[in-house]
Amino acid sequence: MNAYTIPAQTRIGHVHLKVGDLERSLEFYCGLLGFELMARYGADAAFISAGGYHHHIGLNTWYSKGQPPAPVAAPGLFHTAIVYPQRKDLAVALRRLLDAGYPLTGASDHGVSEALYLNDPDENGVELYWDRPRDQWPLDEAGKLTMYTRRLDLEGLLKEA
Repeated sequence: MNAYTIPAQTRIGHVHLKVGDLERSLEFYCGLLGFELMARYGADAAFISAGGYHHHIGLNTWYSKGQPPAPVAAPGLFHTAIVYPQRKDLAVALRRLLDAGYPLTGASDHGVSEALYLNDPDENGVELYWDRPRDQWPLDEAGKLTMYTRRLDLEGLLKEA
């Protein structure tokens, strides 16, 4: 196979999730996380976004209505990553989660980013994060990126909210 590098301007457009209960998922993604409902297709599907985009997340029950979450050890989506524009926006999200008593599954400083981890109501992994400016990313002496996973200072993050 010939070497090929995907264009740098390429981006992931949206994620489309199978869910067991559409209303429960809308309450999580719109009610708790703050996404906006853009379109709804009856009782089986909805499309939600941030900032009026046509959709960042699709939710449907076409094959999964009333079904339990997929097994953790089965192949599938590990998590959907939602990027916040600034650290203070991530702090506000953390405050909302804490105020709602919504459990986190983790919180990490990766050097390039700070991230909160949780599961949606269907046990789909969700990462909420913000990227540090590129000039602050950790590099080794050869200039190569050196990401890491360290404990995130949640108290320090909350001071931004």
